[in-house]
Amino acid sequence: MLTGKRHSDLEQLMAELNEEALPSLPPHVQLIQMGTGGAVANVLHLAARLGLADQLGDGPRSAVELAGPLALHAPSLHRFMRTMASIGLLTEGDTQRFALTRLGEALKTGAPGAARSTLLMTGSHWVGSGFANFDHSLQTGGTGFKKAQGMPFFDYLAQHPEAASVFTQAMVGLHGEEPPAVAGAYDFSRFKTVVDVGGASGNMLVAILARYPEPRGLLFDLPHVVLEAEQSLKVSGVSERVTVEGGDFFRSVPTGGDAYLLSHILHDWNDDQCLTILRHCRKAMKADAKLLIVEMVLPAGDEPHPGKILDMVMLVLVGGQERTETEYAGLLNKAGFRLNRVLATKSPVSVLEAVLA
Repeated sequence: MLTGKRHSDLEQLMAELNEEALPSLPPHVQLIQMGTGGAVANVLHLAARLGLADQLGDGPRSAVELAGPLALHAPSLHRFMRTMASIGLLTEGDTQRFALTRLGEALKTGAPGAARSTLLMTGSHWVGSGFANFDHSLQTGGTGFKKAQGMPFFDYLAQHPEAASVFTQAMVGLHGEEPPAVAGAYDFSRFKTVVDVGGASGNMLVAILARYPEPRGLLFDLPHVVLEAEQSLKVSGVSERVTVEGGDFFRSVPTGGDAYLLSHILHDWNDDQCLTILRHCRKAMKADAKLLIVEMVLPAGDEPHPGKILDMVMLVLVGGQERTETEYAGLLNKAGFRLNRVLATKSPVSVLEAVLA
C-alpha cells in the first residue's frame, strides 16, 4: 500500500534488515528489531488521532499548555512528546516547549500526502481488529476482519461514513505517488474516454487527464464514494472533463469507453469475484478498447517486495490478494482477455495492458 519514495524507503529498510546486508547483527536482534516496530506505529497513530501537529501549528507549546485543551495528563503527555522528538517529529526547546519539525509538519490535517488520514486508518481499532484475528485467516482462508466485525470490510465502510472517509483519504496517502508514475509510463493520448472503474477519489484519473489534454474521463464507483469524489474533483482543474457515475461493478460497468482502468481493484477480491468484475468490463468494452490494470506485480522467488507484505493485509482485511504476472495472465484468460504487455512505472506498481481475446 506504500508507494513512490515511501516504497523505495521500505525496500531499503527491508534490504537493511536482510541477513546479508547486516551480517554484524545476530539473527535474533534482526527479528526483535522487526517485531518491536509496532511501538513506533502506536505513537504515530496516537499523535495523528490527537491532532498534535495541528495544536503546534502556530508555534511551540509545552505539555502543560496542551494538556488542558486535550484533556490529558501533562507529565504523561510530556513523555509522549519527548518520544515524538526522538523519532524526528518534534524538537524540544527551552522551558520544555516543543515545536514541529519538517517531518512533523506532514502530520497536519490536510498536509500534502495525507499522512494523518493514512495513520488514522492503519492504527484504527477496526483495522486492528482484523489483525487481532490474523490466525483465523491462516486457519480458514477467511478474513480476520469479518470474524472481528461480523461483516466484510467494504460493508463495514458503507455503514460507517467516517471510517469510509478516512479510508478514501488513506488511499491517497498510500498510493499518492502512483498516479503521476502511471500517467508517465503509459500513453493515454490515443483514447477519447478513460473509464476509471472503482476510481474512488478520482486521484488516478485526475493525474491522467492533467498530463493528457485529449481524453475525457468517467469516474465510476459506489454512489456514496463518488459523492465525496465530486467535491475533490472541483479543485482538480480537470473536473469539466470528468463525468461522475455511481454504480456497482459487481452488477455492471458503464459502456462506451476506449480504455477501462482498474487501479488497485483486483487485489481487493478473490479470483471468482475478480472474474465477475472482469466479465462486466468485457461486456462493456468495444472490440478495440483496452483494459488497464494498475497493481503491484509480485516477483517470483525470495526477492523482497512491498507487495508481499501488502498481500498479508489483503488476506486479513478484505480477502483479496496480490498476484504474479502469471497469475494475472491466467485470471484474464478465464475472463476472455489476453494479457498484451506489462509496463513498469517509476513506482512499485505496473500497468498490465489487456485486450479482448
